[in-house]
Amino acid sequence: MQMEKLGRKWRIFVIHHSHTDIGYTRRQERIEQFHVDFIRQALQITKQIEQGQKAEWKGFKWTCETFWAVEKFLEEASEEEKRDFAEAVRSGDIELSGTYLNMTELADYDLLQAIHSKAAEYGRSVGRHVDSAMTADINGYSWGYGQSLLDSGVQHLFSCIHTHHGMFALGKKQTPFWWETPKGEKLLVWNGDHYFLGNELGMCPDAVGSYIIRDEFHTPAIVSNHDEIMDTRIDRYLSLLEQENYPYDFVPVTVSGLATDNGAPNGAIMDIINRWNARHGEQVQIQMATLSEFFRHVKSQPVDIPIHAGDWPDWWTDGAGSTPMHTQIFKDGQRVLRKVKRLDPEQRIVSRRELDEIERQLVMYAEHTWGFHTSVHQPWHFNVQMLEVRKLAYAANGSRLAHSALDKVRNAKGGTLLHTGRAFRYLVANTELQHSRQLAELEWDGFENEIFKNGIEIIDESTGLVVPHQPGYQRVTIEASLKPGEQKAYRLRQANVSKAKTTNNYRLLATDGVDDVDDMFPSGRTESTVIANQFSIESPFVRICWTEEEGIISWINKETGEEQIREDRKHGAFTPVYEVTPGVSARGSMGRNRKGMNVRRSAGRLVKVKLLENGPMFGSVELQFELPGVSYYSLFLKVFATVNRVDVAVRLHKDSVWEPENVYFSLPFTSGSDSEETLWIEKAGALVRPWVDQIPGSLLDFTCIQEGLAYVSDKGSLILATPDTPLLQLGTLEYGKRLLHTQQAKDMKPMLYIWAMTNYWETNFKATLGGFYEFRYSLAWSENVKSAAEAIGHCHTMGAGLTVWRIGEDE
Repeated sequence: MQMEKLGRKWRIFVIHHSHTDIGYTRRQERIEQFHVDFIRQALQITKQIEQGQKAEWKGFKWTCETFWAVEKFLEEASEEEKRDFAEAVRSGDIELSGTYLNMTELADYDLLQAIHSKAAEYGRSVGRHVDSAMTADINGYSWGYGQSLLDSGVQHLFSCIHTHHGMFALGKKQTPFWWETPKGEKLLVWNGDHYFLGNELGMCPDAVGSYIIRDEFHTPAIVSNHDEIMDTRIDRYLSLLEQENYPYDFVPVTVSGLATDNGAPNGAIMDIINRWNARHGEQVQIQMATLSEFFRHVKSQPVDIPIHAGDWPDWWTDGAGSTPMHTQIFKDGQRVLRKVKRLDPEQRIVSRRELDEIERQLVMYAEHTWGFHTSVHQPWHFNVQMLEVRKLAYAANGSRLAHSALDKVRNAKGGTLLHTGRAFRYLVANTELQHSRQLAELEWDGFENEIFKNGIEIIDESTGLVVPHQPGYQRVTIEASLKPGEQKAYRLRQANVSKAKTTNNYRLLATDGVDDVDDMFPSGRTESTVIANQFSIESPFVRICWTEEEGIISWINKETGEEQIREDRKHGAFTPVYEVTPGVSARGSMGRNRKGMNVRRSAGRLVKVKLLENGPMFGSVELQFELPGVSYYSLFLKVFATVNRVDVAVRLHKDSVWEPENVYFSLPFTSGSDSEETLWIEKAGALVRPWVDQIPGSLLDFTCIQEGLAYVSDKGSLILATPDTPLLQLGTLEYGKRLLHTQQAKDMKPMLYIWAMTNYWETNFKATLGGFYEFRYSLAWSENVKSAAEAIGHCHTMGAGLTVWRIGEDE
């Protein structure tokens, strides 16, 4: 076949790699063995070429898609193999990618920097600058991800998108753009096609297929009419690019050496390329290339490359919602790791090696693979169970190691373990980067309760003054105000406190304890500054009201008198919303909706209110809801007495359901200001305005945030910390056409929900969400916070809390 239809002379750059997908096709440790051996195979191919055994394969290039594979190879390689690999990297026969793994958006900036620096460091050690990176199978990146690459010396990113439940940005593939980062720097991105495109065009023998290309050919991996398929498909593909006014005379395709994820290098690809070039090289030249070579060619072209700034939300981070408990544990481990680094910045207590292992475990959980490929259709299969346990173990191990490291730091900083006569002294530390005023709990063991049976006082050792407190079970709660990095010591001592109570002539509270009548005289309420009854809870700063049908319908900021729940709300604040689509097999036709057209949606109904605790620091109530798919759902509201803050705990028991389902918590909040407010979130260290600071054509429906969100105005900010649940729903819950950024109306505003749980994916999500959960939130308002950076900083302080540990006597 002649390429006579083509109107220009073409060059196809073939980037040969292996897609790293840890736990989708095989056991995670087996995948590790494969990728280590792939590098050995690539080295063997380069040696065979150099020694003349395979001279016809000259031009072979291998791109290490992830540095994780290189790291594992170097851990077990012989000295000779290490030398050979370093030489192959220097010569350009093997190229390093600046990415460590194909990540979700769970990783914060610190974790990204830790992993992105690894390839750069190794490259410097062997005399090769790592200027390019590639990813495959993921469809977006936090804005801070691009900044992290640039901060590690990477200047180019090659993205192989996968539109299964996702979509490529910009409205077109195979196009470059400059991605402007939050610092105003620019990363050159090639918005590419699927990572198996080269295989489907016939670039690899016995590894073809029809996943993204559909035509008259029956194309299993091994075909007898390979040349015919290759000629036809390449001609048709390039012709279409010309019809679409594609501006270049070259195009990149990525190719795997086998018709599978985690495929081996294949020197015989050069046989295919050479045979093609002999037949069609004057019209369409095929060249195997590295990422660096390809990007040099891109930058040499006279075509103007557009600039786009903003977030690029990932369509595939939602796997985190299928294992919500372990995602919560991962996020806690990531925060604890930050605490360790800030309490021990010079690594005098916890070594770099120990930090590396914590990071490695956390990264393996945040990597994009969320289970074995039959997880949903065969959830009982042994491989499904085995690989799931391994995946979840990464979060557990990262958490365990992070907490052990924090214990090590606290012990080194005066912490005491169990021993007789232990002092009741406590150190309270603010490990965050801005001022923190919040409650701290000072705990003791049950056998020590008798010591404080008559009462307790808490002394601030820096002033010698007694500070207010609220007693609890095996703990007292105090309020502490600390500057960034500040630490304060407190001492507990016995005190004789009268516990007697008498009846109040004005307090309209019946002997049954049900508070459902308002006092006729204000003097009736004398026991606390927080007032709670069956219909509301109120502090000097906030008044929260609820009804049976809607739950929380009003959240009055008493400092301004303004309502902080939107008038156009569809559900009350923190009301649960449950969705289920009938039919286990309904998942495959959902597309980007994450639900079916016949979805059944239910909202929780408030059925019971219980008053829990009250005192000088806070008061608390429980609101219990009924909801299909959930056998128990309660909100625990902890209203602070001295600041405008409410902590919310969602506790639920989720039924085990095999059908595709979603659980959301409604967040219909506003700052309440009559001036213009702006919604801000954080994505890996970058401050983002959703639906504003985004790349055109990017995802609008949901996003993965780090520590929370804030509505900021010139009159103050409403701040919501979300430490446990990273997925934030922004678009409508209704089934229908999904909008991409720039397609939404200018006056559209997101209606926020926490997307707490999902199992909709038809392949490798966890099939059931059943179990017990608690997710925590903190909502605060401040007239003094008028910048996004400070507001999101408060999300960090509230999510992290104050770090407390028991210490010994001064020596």
